[in-house]
Amino acid sequence: MRKTLTLGERNDIWLALRKDYKKEDKKRIGMTVVFLALFVHFFSYPGLFTQQLTVKDLLAFPPAPADHRIAYGDDPHQFGQLRLPKKEGLFPVAIVIHGGCWLSQYDLHHISSFATEITKMGIATWSLEYRRIGNKGGGWPGTFQDVAAGADYLRNLARKFPLDLERVVVIGHSAGGHLALWLAARSKIPPQGLLHDPDPLPVKGVVSLAGVGDLILAVLQEVCGGAIPKLMGGEPVDVPDRYAQGSPLELLPFGVPQVLIQGAKDKIVPVKSVEDYYEAAAKSGDKVDLILLQEAGHFELIMPTTFAWPEVRKAIETLIK
Repeated sequence: MRKTLTLGERNDIWLALRKDYKKEDKKRIGMTVVFLALFVHFFSYPGLFTQQLTVKDLLAFPPAPADHRIAYGDDPHQFGQLRLPKKEGLFPVAIVIHGGCWLSQYDLHHISSFATEITKMGIATWSLEYRRIGNKGGGWPGTFQDVAAGADYLRNLARKFPLDLERVVVIGHSAGGHLALWLAARSKIPPQGLLHDPDPLPVKGVVSLAGVGDLILAVLQEVCGGAIPKLMGGEPVDVPDRYAQGSPLELLPFGVPQVLIQGAKDKIVPVKSVEDYYEAAAKSGDKVDLILLQEAGHFELIMPTTFAWPEVRKAIETLIK
């Protein structure tokens, strides 16, 4: 059985491992590059491999229009896109949170087709924009506060639109997967925490698509380069209280069902980190499922035209019932 470590113990291990991890990682990368070069030279030919989508492929698609653009705060980045199914009824809601390494250059437009496809399932979607690294007020604590405020703003929207707040799920991709898990977990932040909310909007479940569940491990793995220390305003050893409030793993158990969907060929979020988070969530007592898609990379998970979509759709339908 894996021992459950305190945040302080994890920081000590993080410091001890950081130097060795980088050294071994460089060695491993070097060997991998040599092997791949030899393999491609002798065995590759057109069509042999399934090529994964890149961020350029994703951004090449034109954004899909929304029914409403609604501000939930005064900052220009504090708004959401609301999409409603084309029928009568009281609709369940999916809060959609885009990724992009928490950086300002990636906005909600690249996930608009994904949100549109969810709306076609008969589910209203509330796709959130939020302040990110590079925006004034982005990072700690603004990014977290924006996502929380945007989610809670559904209470205001339900006064005007036919939204069923008893059936709300959160869906996020990559950095947005981290924020989606965090939204489901924020009720566990203690009262003395800066991000504590005494009455957060409850959710029925969360779908994390290549999401970052453990910020401390992700810093060690250099996920998104140096983005996470920029997001948090320091490394784990510098601001441990922030990681204690902002890293989903540190807030387990949530008491909320989770579905983790991960591409086995993801080059941005390591598969091992998602597997480790899954084990920790399951051990905590949370209901959690891990779906590993062998041929998927990082971006297939939010493209409704790819083979990943049926699994994503199934996860959403299961949680929304």
